[in-house]
Amino acid sequence: MGITELRQLATPSAKQADAPDSIGAQLVRQGAISRTDIVLAGMVRAHCDASIDDILKAEGLIDEDVLLAAHAARLKTRTVDREAVAALASRPGNLPPGLMLRQALLPVSDRDGMPAIVTHAPGPAQQADGARILIAPRTLIQDEIAVRHRTALTDAAQSRVSAEESCRTWGNAFNRRIAVTVALVAMLATLTVAFPSIMFAIVALWASATLAVSILLKLAAFLASLSSEIPSIRADRLRDAGPPLPKVSIIVPLFRETEIAHHLIARLQRLTYPKCLLDVILVLEEEDALTRRTLAQIDLPPWMRAVIVPDGQPRTKPRAMNYALDFCAGDIIGIFDAEDAPDPDQITIIARRFQHVPEDVVCLQGVLDYYNPRQNWLARCFTIEYATWFRVMLPGMAKLGFAIPLGGTTLYFRRDALERLGGWDSHNVTEDADLGFRLARHGMRTEMVATVTAEEANCRVWPWIKQRSRWLKGYMTTYLVHMRRPALLYRQLGTWKFLGFHAHFMVALSQLLLAPILWSFWLVLLGLPHPLDPMVSRSVLYMVGSLFLTAEIVSIVIHAAAVNRHGHRHLLPWVPTMHVYATLGAVAAYKALYELVVNPFFWDKTTHGVSLPVTSAQGSIEGLSDDRADFP
Repeated sequence: MGITELRQLATPSAKQADAPDSIGAQLVRQGAISRTDIVLAGMVRAHCDASIDDILKAEGLIDEDVLLAAHAARLKTRTVDREAVAALASRPGNLPPGLMLRQALLPVSDRDGMPAIVTHAPGPAQQADGARILIAPRTLIQDEIAVRHRTALTDAAQSRVSAEESCRTWGNAFNRRIAVTVALVAMLATLTVAFPSIMFAIVALWASATLAVSILLKLAAFLASLSSEIPSIRADRLRDAGPPLPKVSIIVPLFRETEIAHHLIARLQRLTYPKCLLDVILVLEEEDALTRRTLAQIDLPPWMRAVIVPDGQPRTKPRAMNYALDFCAGDIIGIFDAEDAPDPDQITIIARRFQHVPEDVVCLQGVLDYYNPRQNWLARCFTIEYATWFRVMLPGMAKLGFAIPLGGTTLYFRRDALERLGGWDSHNVTEDADLGFRLARHGMRTEMVATVTAEEANCRVWPWIKQRSRWLKGYMTTYLVHMRRPALLYRQLGTWKFLGFHAHFMVALSQLLLAPILWSFWLVLLGLPHPLDPMVSRSVLYMVGSLFLTAEIVSIVIHAAAVNRHGHRHLLPWVPTMHVYATLGAVAAYKALYELVVNPFFWDKTTHGVSLPVTSAQGSIEGLSDDRADFP
C-alpha cells in the first residue's frame, strides 16, 4: 500500500512526525513536501524495508535533485555534479569496487585535499567515518565507480566463479580439443568401417539403456508431481502480513532488443510490488548502441535504471549479470528475460515465500509458460514441452530429492548465497542449469513456486534450432565441468543426487544424439528388415522396439497431463506430434556437439519480439495467471 491509498484511509498524528534533524523534517522546513505525506511515508516504511528517500521518489512526491539538496542542507555540505565528481581524486581505502558499487559510496579527496565520501543517502555509518560528506545521485556515483575501476570490475564479471567450477579455462585448449576430437572421430570411423554391425549394436544397446532410464525417470517424476504441492501464496493475503517486505533487485539482460523494449517496460510497470522496494536493472552491452538509444527515449520510472556492461569477452548473458550484480541494491536478486510477462503479484509472492522457507532454500524458481502458443505448430509444441518440464518434471524431480537445473528466468536468489557461489559462470552458455547444480553441490536448495511468467515461444525452425543447440551445448559443458572431479562431486551431492545428476544429463544428451538409432526400430515395429538382424534375434529386436514404443506412449500421456488444464487444453490434439518435434532436437544436438569443440563460448542470440504483432501478451498472461489453481 502506498501513500496515495493511505491518504484515504489514515489520519496521521502529529506525534508521528520525524525528528527535527531528519531528512523528512528538512523537506518539510523547505516546503518541498507536506508534514502529512512525510508521516504517511513513515507508515509505509513500517511495512517495507525502504528508506524515506526511496518511498518519496517511488510515489512521485519529490524530485531527486530537491531531495539531494535537502540532504546537503541538513548536513551543511554541498551537492556535486558529474563534472565535479570526475575532478575529485580517488582516495585510497579498503573498500573493494564491488562493495562501493553496492553501497554507492565513492571515497575521494575534496578540493582542499580533505578526505570525503560521495554518497546519495548519507547514514550514520558514513557520518561516523569522519570524512566530509558530498551528495550526488546514486546513478552518477555508480557510473563514476564503474569508470574508475573498469578493469577490475570487468575482470571480476568474467571470473567470479572459481576456476574449478568454471569452463573458462577451455579457451586456452583449442588445439588440444581439435586434436582429441579428430583422434576420436578417426578411431570411431575406423571401428565402424571394420566392425559395422558390432558398433551399431553397442550404440543401440546404450541408446536402449538410456531410453529405459528415461522412461523410469519420467514416470517417477510424473507420479511424484501428482503428490507434490508447489507452494502457492496469494499476494493479496500476505501483502500486509508478516515482517517488512525486503528490497528486491531484478536484473534484465538486454542485447539488441529494440523491438521489445517498450513492451518490457510496460510489463514491468504492471508489477504490484511496492515500487519503493523495486530495483530494476536493465543491463545493456556497451557496443549495443541501438538498444541504448531506444531506452534513452523512454522515460524510465525512478525504480528502473540502465547499467552498461563494458565490452569484453565472452559477450554472454551470465557475464552481463555478473557485472550488474554489484549495482543491485536488493537482498533478493531476480532474473527476467527481455520478452517476459510475469504475474503482476509475482515478486510479493516470492518475497513472502523467502520469509517462510528454511535458510538453506536460497533459490525460488517460478513457472515459465508461453503467451503465443497458437501462433504456429512449432509454438504449440514448444508450449507443450515447457508445460511438461515446469509443471511435471521439475516439481517431480524436486519431490524425489534430486538437484534440479534452473530455468534462465523467473529465478530469485538470496543475494548473500549467490555472491558466496560467485554468481554465474560467464563462459557457460547454459548458466542457469550450471548454477542449479552448483547450489546443490554446496548444500543449498531450490524450491518451485506457483507463479507464472509468460515468454515468447521461438516459433521459427532455424532460430529454434540455434537456441536449442545453445542450451544443449551448455548442458554438455555443465556435465563435463562438474565431472572434472567425480569423487568430489559424489561427496558433495550424495549418492541419490549424484545418480540423479547422471540420469538427467546422460538421458537428455544421449537420447538426442542417438535418436536416429532409436528411430531405426520403427523398421522392426513395421515388420521391415533392420541392420541388427544378422546379429540379434527378431524377438530381442521386438523387445527393444516395444521399449521405444512404450517411451513414446509414456511421453504422450505425460504431455497430455501437463497441458490438460485451464489455458492449455487446446493443445491436446497436438500432443501426438511431439515425436516429430523431437527430430529438431536431434539436429540441434549435433550442432551443439560441433560448437562445443570449435566455439564453446559462442552465444547464439535468440531474436525476440517476433510474435508481438500477432498476440497480446497482457491478455494472454491474465489467462495463464489463473492457472495457478491447477498446479499439482
